[in-house]
Amino acid sequence: QVQLVESGGGLVQAGGSLRLSCAASGRTESTYRMAWFRQALGQERAFVAACTGSGCTTHYADSVKGRFIISRNNAKNTVYLQLNSLKPEDTAVYYCATGTTKMSDVSGEYPYWGQGTQVTVSS
Repeated sequence: QVQLVESGGGLVQAGGSLRLSCAASGRTESTYRMAWFRQALGQERAFVAACTGSGCTTHYADSVKGRFIISRNNAKNTVYLQLNSLKPEDTAVYYCATGTTKMSDVSGEYPYWGQGTQVTVSS
């Protein structure tokens, strides 16, 4: 089992920035690929970004490419998501996920999830 705890969400004006953190504990050997998803009200959960391997090979959804940056601190078993140039459409609950070795952006491939952190961007 892997436990994931997200933090760092909040309310920010459009154009602002936030930094989300996701700390993993338990079977951290299962955190080869760590990803962020988000779910806006009334919408399905959508892939945002992923970091694969200790070197953090990155992969981004087109909607956040150039604005969001994913990174990881292996010593702390923590993955980060820097959210820049935020837009109202970025408003969602952001979830951290892990547990797959597949280069996947499909939520069903990830067995372990955090509780989510709310990001609200005002216009």
